[in-house]
This record gives sequence, C-alpha cells and structure tokens, in this order.
Amino acid sequence: MKKKITRDHQEYLLETLKSPKEAAAYIDAALEEGDNELFLVALRNVVEAQGMTKVARKAKLNRENMYRMLSDKGNPEFSSLWALLTSLGLRLSVTAS
Repeated sequence: MKKKITRDHQEYLLETLKSPKEAAAYIDAALEEGDNELFLVALRNVVEAQGMTKVARKAKLNRENMYRMLSDKGNPEFSSLWALLTSLGLRLSVTAS
C-alpha cells in the first residue's frame, strides 16, 4: 500500500481552524470579502472543525437547523448567528473604515 504523502486540504484546514485565533482570522477574512455565501462557508468550516454537535449544544441551537443556517442558501437570524459565534468564543465588532 502506498503511503499518503500529502494531507487533504480540507483536513488540514479543519485542523488549523481548531485554533480560536486562526478561526477568527479566517472568518474575518471571509467577512472582508462582503460575500454572504463565502462567510457562511467559512463559518461552517469553523463549526465543523470544532464539532457540529458540540457547537450546536453549546449555542443551544438545533443541529439540523444549524446545518440549514450554514448551507450555501442559509440566511441565519442575527440571534442564531450571535449564539453560534459566542459558542465558538468569537465576537463581531464594527470599526470605522
């Protein structure tokens, strides 16, 4: 059997996003792009890295609803987004441009 030389990109990304600082920088970069779908993909990756069930429980959100909320067509309510970010140890901030 051949030894795998490289790691799968998604596997590496999820491992990296276990770090709160990396997760915050990743989500911040997605927000700067101004693309809702990109932001939701980034948030979904961070949640997946932390564990969907664990995050849903901590955020007091239904896991299935959280999956829908983070889908490409998701449109999360602010209260759900706030609960999700808080459960990840993250927070939103606003700065002047």
